[in-house]
Amino acid sequence: MVDLFDQPDGRDNRPLADRMRPRSLDEYVGQDHLLGAEGLLRHAVREDQVFSLILWGPPGSGKTTLARIVAGETKSHFISFSAVLSGVKEIRAVVEEASGQWREHRRKTILFVDEIHRFNKAQQDAFLPHVESGLITLIGATTENPSFEVIAPLLSRMRVLTLKPFTEKDLAVIVRRALADRERGLGRLGIEIDPEALTHIVWSADGDARSALNSLEAAASLAERAGETGRRITRAFVEEAIQKKALQYDKSGEEHYNLISALHKSLRGSDPDAALYWLGRMLTAGEEPLYIARRLIRFASEDVGNADPRALTVAVDAMQAFHFLGTPEGELALAQAVVYLATAPKSNSLYAGYGLVRSAIARTGTLPVPLHIRNAPTKLMKEMEYGKGYLYAHDFVDAYVPQDYLPDELRQEGARFYRPTERGYEKIIGERMEQWRRLREANARKDKT
Repeated sequence: MVDLFDQPDGRDNRPLADRMRPRSLDEYVGQDHLLGAEGLLRHAVREDQVFSLILWGPPGSGKTTLARIVAGETKSHFISFSAVLSGVKEIRAVVEEASGQWREHRRKTILFVDEIHRFNKAQQDAFLPHVESGLITLIGATTENPSFEVIAPLLSRMRVLTLKPFTEKDLAVIVRRALADRERGLGRLGIEIDPEALTHIVWSADGDARSALNSLEAAASLAERAGETGRRITRAFVEEAIQKKALQYDKSGEEHYNLISALHKSLRGSDPDAALYWLGRMLTAGEEPLYIARRLIRFASEDVGNADPRALTVAVDAMQAFHFLGTPEGELALAQAVVYLATAPKSNSLYAGYGLVRSAIARTGTLPVPLHIRNAPTKLMKEMEYGKGYLYAHDFVDAYVPQDYLPDELRQEGARFYRPTERGYEKIIGERMEQWRRLREANARKDKT
């Protein structure tokens, strides 16, 4: 019987992204915080002491690949389990298989569950005793916060390792490696890539290695079909392959930063017309809308702050709306946020205050928490006078009582970090803080007498 997918030339028909999966930790690019020379996961693999863990990261950050590498390098039996399609019957089969591997071969079993956030409670309960006993080392992968979906008893027996999006440098290495690899990649085609085409692939992938390799494969196919005179991947081929026009500024990045600077400064300068214009310029050029949304959220805290506390909510809501609607409908939510932020009262007091806090910490180090505001859950702590003298604010008029909360060194310096302006809601905050300051001073004078 002939397999329709068999190729007479023996070519591997799997997608390039699948063929180029790293086969060892040494081949793996990025995630240095976990896989560097002293990284936690590399150390665990090297010592053959892999623990149950959850790999939490964005799409295309290498979660599945990493799980397979860990199993391979520790010579473990590897089982992939569907959280969506499998039930109690399949769970029993997994446990029996793992028991047999250990009984007959003294071989550990790594169970990989992709999208572990879809693991229902019954499945989690069923696996819990086998994870606890060590029969199964569970590795889950998820793009969602596991603390919301994984039951506490199971989560407490696993470590959550956060994977970061691949950097542009990482993605460039991955793309070049795929182009050069003659065994699994595109090396046999002898195709080269123009620098600006590589830059556009990397930029468009937005940290997703799978997306970068899919784009490369499509662009290489176009270049190959162009014939002997076109065996270079140009920016035009990449644009056609991924159906996204290259930004006019993605070669050096200068214009990209010029435009985001223009948007930011227009917002800060309270000019909604200019802010809308620069927003439109960026979106028309093909800028990633969620990048703009992230900058708007930052602006809401940095340049508006508590002068209008709702600004942060509006910015986050705009990001969520874009997630829900996508392009082009979601762009209007970004425009709404831009106008709101541009016309909101401005204050950088939070930004400046937090900068002062970081400087104070760098200067003074880890100052001890004053005894009276420490928690005292044990008898020993109470005997050591943890919490002694603490005044519970709700027992006093207006739920306020003069009391010191800063470490003694900073209190004696008279440290003040947050200084609200007279603009917007910060004016009310400032009046409230001034009233509290007068009460503290009056209390201090009373203590001296």
